[in-house]
Amino acid sequence: MKKLISLVLCSLLLPACTSIKVKSVDKNLQIDQICINENKSVKFYEFIDTIRRRIEYHHIRTLVFSDANKPAECEYTLLYSALRSWDLGLYLSHAELNLFKGNDLIAEATYHLNGKGGLSLTKWASISSKMNPVVDELLNKK
Repeated sequence: MKKLISLVLCSLLLPACTSIKVKSVDKNLQIDQICINENKSVKFYEFIDTIRRRIEYHHIRTLVFSDANKPAECEYTLLYSALRSWDLGLYLSHAELNLFKGNDLIAEATYHLNGKGGLSLTKWASISSKMNPVVDELLNKK
C-alpha cells in the first residue's frame, strides 16, 4: 500500500518540473541597448516590466517599441511570448525570449512549467523569480 501511495504521489509531482532551455549570447558581444518589440498578445504587463528591469540590472539600456515603429538605432532586438495558466489564480506557465542582432538570432531562452506546474506551489511564484535567472543566462550574466 505504501508503494502504491508513493507511486501515485511521484506521478503527480514529477510533471511539476520546470524546464529552462537557454542558448546564451556570446560573452564577447558588448551590448549597450536592447530594443524590445512589445507583444500585444501578452496581456499581463508585469511580464515586460520584469524583463526590462532585469536587462537594465545588467547596465543594458532598453527601449520598447511596437512592430511598425522600430527605431533605426536598434541593433539588438528582443522578441518574446508568454502564457499564463489558471489554477485558483493566474501564473506564468510558459515564456520564450529571442534576441536578434539585425536579422540573426543570437540567443534564445524558453521557460516552461511541465504539466502546468502540477501540484507544485512554486507555480504561483512571481514572474521575476521565474524569469530573472532566465534573462541572466540569456545575457550570459550568471
